[in-house]
Formats: sequence, structure tokens, C-alpha cells
Amino acid sequence: MSVLVIDRSDSVGSAWQTRYDSFRLHTIRWLSGLPGMSIPTVFGPWVARDDFVAYLERYARRFDIRPRFGVELQRLSAHDHDGWTLATSDGPLRTQRVVLATGACTKPRIPNWSGRDTFEPPLIHSSQYRNPSPYRGQRVLVVGAGNSAAEIAADLAGARDVTVEMAVRTPPTILRRDTHGVPTQPVGIALRYAPPAIVNPLGGALRRITIPDLSAYGLPRPKAPYSQFQRTGTVPVLDHGFVAAVRSGAITIRTAVMALDGRDVIHADGFRSSPDAVVAATGYTSGLHPILGPLGLLDDRDLPTIGSRGGSEAVGLYTVGISIPLSGLLREIAIDVRRLVRAIAH
Repeated sequence: MSVLVIDRSDSVGSAWQTRYDSFRLHTIRWLSGLPGMSIPTVFGPWVARDDFVAYLERYARRFDIRPRFGVELQRLSAHDHDGWTLATSDGPLRTQRVVLATGACTKPRIPNWSGRDTFEPPLIHSSQYRNPSPYRGQRVLVVGAGNSAAEIAADLAGARDVTVEMAVRTPPTILRRDTHGVPTQPVGIALRYAPPAIVNPLGGALRRITIPDLSAYGLPRPKAPYSQFQRTGTVPVLDHGFVAAVRSGAITIRTAVMALDGRDVIHADGFRSSPDAVVAATGYTSGLHPILGPLGLLDDRDLPTIGSRGGSEAVGLYTVGISIPLSGLLREIAIDVRRLVRAIAH
């Protein structure tokens, strides 16, 4: 079977190369390797950005994976019930089967706040943030309540000469990344398919045991953490410094952003903050609407309705790794790949 990989970027692991400098995998090393090659132990339990990119490069060399770089998929259409036609930036392609493995976090999303077009301070998406250096001596507002928001806020607070505020719309579920060296991820794996009636009380208990009450700081505990995840798609914040920064006052929690006004940010409680810069850690979309939207294969969260087993509504079309699981994306990718191979072989 002939396999062609196309990639709009110019190198292996490009999506990881652009993460902020302090980025580390949120999943433990031994549960984050791809099929056929584990991540080297020398990279430590929580793999740094550059080390993971190096692992992906080694993986491509070991299995002789040579993507055709600089080629972007633009549209996808069934070809007379016999395979698929791909419209790409490098011309059309015909194939019997298509596997989309572009990820769930592809297109940065910033809310269209009122006043955004005339807002004076620099406003960037978290995908553009690298390190605290450009913000020395400034007041920075981080908008969001996911892992990227928490880690960027903690990264900025660690610089000591940066004043950090964080605007939160929905207080997140916060769990320890690990407790005495034991990772939290296996809990998510064990509860992967459990119903909310079981996961909500267990998640709440785990939070109470491992994380102090932050209500006085503006971060009350969610009453139903798993139901909140199902509703918003935001995975729990895995703490490794964020909670301490909040409790010490290095990060000040503000309410949600409602509008922008000149140099001011107007919050849900009426408070007006005046940051020197804003980092919007407000998430992504899959960017697949032009591809799967016309086929009716996207849900209301912009995620595919088909997976690694394909579906009767789109024979020969599969997706891998375009999801937001509690059990760890890289682990789920490894499982999806094996399902995909069986589906194609069948």
C-alpha cells in the first residue's frame, strides 16, 4: 500500500515548535509515545517542547516518513463513490482513503470583543507568546482558564518584574499534575468512559484533597467538574506552579472580559483594568470547516463526527487525534492509529 503524507508546514513537529519556551507535555512521558518507539527516558517524566520535537524528528527518520511539505489541503470531495479527490495548494490528488490528522487545536481563536479594533495595547493569541522577556516592567492580562492560560500566567509571574492579571469566565477544574511523583493522568484513563454520576464526585474529591480552596482568590471549585468538561471541552488545569502563584498574589484573578475600550479592559463585574498588553489564551478551532463542513461531518464544537474507524456516511475517510480527551491526547492517538490500521485492513 502506498502512503503519502502532506503537511502545510515546512518541517516535522512544526505545531510543537511554536509553543511557548517553557512548554512541557501535560501527559507523563511513558504514556505519550507514538506506536513503535517510546520517548527516551533521558527527556524526563514531563517532556519539554524541544525534546518532544526532537523525538518526532527521530520518529520520522526511524520509520522513513517523508512528508510532502508546503502542501495544504483545501477541499475534499467523494469521487463517484470510488475514493476521494483532494484539492490542495499543489494541485488535485486522487486517493482511495484519506486520514485527517491535523489536530483539534489548529486555528487560533480570539473573541470578537466590542472595541477590539480600536484597542490600543498589544493583543496577541497565546500561540504567539514565547517568554516573559518582552513584558518586563509591564502589567499583562492573560485571558482564559485552560492549561495554556495558567502556564503562561505562571511563566510571566515567575519573571517577578511583570504584574500579572488573569481574566476567567468559567473557573476551571484544577488538579495536581502529579502528587509525590505519581501522575494524575491514569485517573483520567480509568474514568475515560465512566458516567458523570461517577466522575463528578470523584473529580471533586480529588480536587479537594490535592488543591486548596481558591474561592477567596476568585477561583471557586466547580460543582460538577466532569459535566463542565463535557459542556466546554476545556480539560482540567494540571497545576505545577499556578496555584502557588495565585495564593502568593503574583497572579490576580479578574472576571471575564466583556469589552475593550481604548486602553481599558471592561470586566463582567464592571471593573476596568488597564494592562500594557493582553495575551488571549482563548483556545482554537480545528480549522476543518472548509474540509468537513460541506460533508456534514462536524459537530457544534467544530470537531469531526467520524474517527479512526471511519463511518458509513464517508467510506474511506478517517480522522486521528482530532479530539479533546481527559486521558491524554498522545495516548489516544496511539490507540487510534491501531484502530485505523485494523479498519483499513478490513
